[in-house]
Amino acid sequence: MPQRHIPQSKTTHADTPNKTRRAKADESTATFTFTVNGSSHTLSIDPRTTLLDALREHLHLTGTKKGCDHGQCGACTVHVNGRRVNSCLCFAAACDGDTITTIEGIGEVEALHPLQAAFVECDGYQCGYCTAGQLMSAVALLDEPIGPSDNDVREAMSGNLCRCGAYQNIVSAIQSVRATKPSSK
Repeated sequence: MPQRHIPQSKTTHADTPNKTRRAKADESTATFTFTVNGSSHTLSIDPRTTLLDALREHLHLTGTKKGCDHGQCGACTVHVNGRRVNSCLCFAAACDGDTITTIEGIGEVEALHPLQAAFVECDGYQCGYCTAGQLMSAVALLDEPIGPSDNDVREAMSGNLCRCGAYQNIVSAIQSVRATKPSSK
């Protein structure tokens, strides 16, 4: 019986990497400019990069913390055009032309923001991991229309979690600053 020629298996498209497609994906970047803490920055990065990763990895502003990376803990809170946002849920490229403030931009060692001083005075931090996000939310809260009670502050800060449980001290710090803030009426 003659031997039958059995063709070797052919390599299929699925078996070989598409070098052209990979090269295009590697070259795909978004270029945008935004102002962070008063300084203009232009970045050319992967358009899927979150604002949190752009701040930490590309601008080396590590005060903003990566907690849950799902928008549930508030450790990554920054201000975009004066409003608090979870930077882990926001694409950096979507902030083209925006003004961003991080924890590094609200005060300095010699001139603390009133809330930073109040957090120190009221012991509004323990391990400190959530403190930057707590402060950024609290700073924004000062300009938001919320009621005067501790419960109103707790509700307004409910997007920021503290594993150490310093909540009452955080509320006390916020309320102490709110008590000295002139009324906008």
